[in-house]
Amino acid sequence: MSSKKFVPETTAHVKIVRQSWQEGKIEGEVSAGEFAWHFQWCFRQGNLLVKPSLGRALIQEPLNRFLERSDHLLEPGGDYAFTIKAQI
Repeated sequence: MSSKKFVPETTAHVKIVRQSWQEGKIEGEVSAGEFAWHFQWCFRQGNLLVKPSLGRALIQEPLNRFLERSDHLLEPGGDYAFTIKAQI
């Protein structure tokens, strides 16, 4: 008999607002559960800024992984989603 543990999941929704390859930045909005944030990812420096601070610890690392994995696919106006292995 298998004793699998239930791992809660939350879908995070990402909207790309602005992208500049020249400046090395992608800006957008991300929401998960009851939370919503604005982000700016300076991909040349590997720097991710997420505001407001409320709930930021829940989204910053998963969002950073998503952006690093998908940056070449992201376009302004695009809506994207990824799954977080946590209940938010």
